[in-house]
Amino acid sequence: MNQFQSAHKPAEECARIFSVATGLGCTVSDIQGTILYEEGYGCASCSLCQAAGLPCENCISTHHHGMMEAERFGGKYIYFCPLGLTCFESPVLEQEGITAKITAGPFLMVDSQDFIDCELDSVLDLDDTARKRLLTLLESIPHVPPEQVQQLSALLYMSVGFMNTLSSRHPLPDGDGSDQLQGQLYTYMENLRQRKNVPLRYPFEKERELLQAISQFDKSHVHICLQELLAFLSASRSSNSDWILQRISELIIMITRTAIACGADEEQALFFVQRCQNTLPTLKDFSVLRSWLFTAITGFLDNLLAYPDAKYTNLIHQCVQYINANYASPLTLDDISRLVNLSPDYLSKIFKQGTGTTFSRYLNDVRIARAKELIRQSRLRLTDISSMVGYDDQSYFTKVFTKTVGVSPSEYRKKSRPG
Repeated sequence: MNQFQSAHKPAEECARIFSVATGLGCTVSDIQGTILYEEGYGCASCSLCQAAGLPCENCISTHHHGMMEAERFGGKYIYFCPLGLTCFESPVLEQEGITAKITAGPFLMVDSQDFIDCELDSVLDLDDTARKRLLTLLESIPHVPPEQVQQLSALLYMSVGFMNTLSSRHPLPDGDGSDQLQGQLYTYMENLRQRKNVPLRYPFEKERELLQAISQFDKSHVHICLQELLAFLSASRSSNSDWILQRISELIIMITRTAIACGADEEQALFFVQRCQNTLPTLKDFSVLRSWLFTAITGFLDNLLAYPDAKYTNLIHQCVQYINANYASPLTLDDISRLVNLSPDYLSKIFKQGTGTTFSRYLNDVRIARAKELIRQSRLRLTDISSMVGYDDQSYFTKVFTKTVGVSPSEYRKKSRPG
């Protein structure tokens, strides 16, 4: 909370005004996902995921990814929460980088009944009690027409941008984390300076140790190695400043390459490099440069180390939505992989990790669920129903239906219409 203190009040006021003006819930969260303030119906008030049996960590990961994407796309990002509700987000920026985020939502962007059919009934396996609970909670969710979402996201972006401009004039925060870092750096620098007759040599071994810690996802050791490298540069700052900036630039490149090899998004990594290249020359005071660099690098790496798969949450949801909307057409894993620009093998892997089932099983489950509805609610021929839900071969449809439901389509029709 102390680290966020300088931005807390302006961000809180920004969230409050935006919520009152638009009717949407608005929350202020730190970069770890802890909610610091909420106005209206926001994520802290939403208990849909809990009622659906989904872990809250899914929401935290999704919102965290939204924050990183908002920074990458210039300050605003629209995305879906794990349950399919819409949110948009803008980051709170200070001199050392992102300190928090302001999130608008969750809200419905589609008709309530469409959301129930496509998101709740076709995706979640709910008993009657849980379903009734969710339907009751759904009545409290705000609704925004799709054509207004982009404008509202732009409005939040402009509001937060104005606040960021004001906050950028404030000094760096002096929280407990900053004090601890300063103390560690001071001790390390003093140890170096006491070696009066020993020339300072750049600690390449510490650099290698840092890269190894990144590869091993050892967050605490990453922070220690980075602190010691920056401490050495602080002790050497009487040397040629061009040499120091060159070392920092090389270090940033090696860190990003190692992060990419460990699974970091390439575009996000390149954006981080560009951000550092643009900012470092403007920081003339080395103590300010050191603090900014430590926060920027640890923020980039913490995103990788804490949520290595978070970037795929929204991507998998796009796949699920596309399947739910196009199940009646011929669909293959290759089709979906082209849609999201991933290889079929890799998409298959992360799809199963994200949904708990394979692509083909999920597609069949959606088709069979729709077929059951048509069998119960219509007198269409089974041949026609088979074609309507995406099966050209009725015998294959019957085989899949029987395996999934436990009875054949014709038997299911008899049981569903006892009269």
